[in-house]
Amino acid sequence: MTVYDFYLFDRNGNCLYYAEWNRRKQPGISKDEEFKLMYGMIFSIKSFINRISPKDVQDGFLNFRTSKYKLHFYETPSGLKLVMNTDLNVGNVRDVLQHVFSSLYVEHVVKNPLTELGETITSELFRSKMDEYVRGLPFFAPKAS
Repeated sequence: MTVYDFYLFDRNGNCLYYAEWNRRKQPGISKDEEFKLMYGMIFSIKSFINRISPKDVQDGFLNFRTSKYKLHFYETPSGLKLVMNTDLNVGNVRDVLQHVFSSLYVEHVVKNPLTELGETITSELFRSKMDEYVRGLPFFAPKAS
């Protein structure tokens, strides 16, 4: 099992933070284009689920899977969107994404007076805490050499 990458978007679709660990294939597009495509896909899936659901959807969608990876999604009440891509064998990571928001983002970004909210996250402390947390997850597996 493994974690491939992580995105943090604001409510307007701006990618505030991106990290990758075991991502094997690099897209043939720029990171900015990749961020736009990822946000557009999330926006479309959310809209689709809300429109076709036979009843009100409390959590929206939590994840979806392809034949190659599983995308996990969590949206905060303030509209931040957290996305983590893993391999197919990883279960639900909603609690992991909630922890990233409440214990890492809030503690090291929101409460940091030097951080401008809504701007790309450049805090080295946040980056190191995020990396340490993800690498410590029971389903994280380092890249095979």
